Amino acid sequence: MVIDRRSPVYVAGHRGLVGSAIWRRLERGGFTHLIGATSAELDLRDRAATFTFLAEHRPAVVIDAAARVGGILANRDHPTEFLSDNLRIQVNLMDAALEVRTRRLLFLGSSCIYPKFAGQPIHESSLLTGELEPTNDAYAIAKIAGIMQVQAVRRQYGLPWISAMPTNLYGPNDNFDLTSSHVLPALIRRFHDALQSDAPEVVLWGTGTPRREFLHVDDLADACLFLLENYDDPQTINVGVGEDVTIRELAELVARVVGYTGAIGNDLSKPDGTPRKLLDVSRLRALGWKPATDLERGVASTYAWYLEQLRGEA
Repeated sequence: MVIDRRSPVYVAGHRGLVGSAIWRRLERGGFTHLIGATSAELDLRDRAATFTFLAEHRPAVVIDAAARVGGILANRDHPTEFLSDNLRIQVNLMDAALEVRTRRLLFLGSSCIYPKFAGQPIHESSLLTGELEPTNDAYAIAKIAGIMQVQAVRRQYGLPWISAMPTNLYGPNDNFDLTSSHVLPALIRRFHDALQSDAPEVVLWGTGTPRREFLHVDDLADACLFLLENYDDPQTINVGVGEDVTIRELAELVARVVGYTGAIGNDLSKPDGTPRKLLDVSRLRALGWKPATDLERGVASTYAWYLEQLRGEA
């Protein structure tokens, strides 16, 4: 199902980590009618404004990359906002897209939708089979609701909407704030700061033993276009690399890329989160897609982007 490159395509959240990568990929793919709106221009939590926006633009394709996101501490400390904001964003956007009968919609979730102790690697069928990780259960419930809404629209209206669950993402336009970011950009920031200040040690949150999988956001963007043109199934589909590393191994890789040679310690008062989250990506591989960016090269390019931003702020 090749998408007409002249069709209006709305990328919700086009300035964020995921949305900006998807925008770049679509531009490279020859799409000529991309639609975006900043949160200041359109607050997707505002139902009336969202309906008005989609009625005006009537996109043939909607890619939902808009979300309130954050790292483990942000999710743990602000569950109300993570649940409420994300539910409103999703419901308003999908209801408005249904109102104008948007033909193709891709909803992007997160691997945190799966049970904390799901079998590894995590197959899509693990959804709703166990308890969630309590530090991000509010965000996970919102994303699960999004999957259910996609499936409901398919059943009731027959529209070929789909959902995809990416693993941990990183890359240009990531959030490098030390308290609200995800683990990889936070490590880049910490090791860079330690290098600049000649700090003798960088302390990791938790034990460093949890295992995580990391996908460069440009690879996710490529997978999104691939899925829009090659996937049509009510079941969500995992997007990842199929390999993981411990947080300690990740920290050592980041230290090597940054050039930091000091010690690496642990703060055991901070939570570990889920012990392991490795996605089973066999269904996506069977369709013919696989990522192109290995972790060390991806971290190096992300660090180079971060340095460019610092130079721009100086």
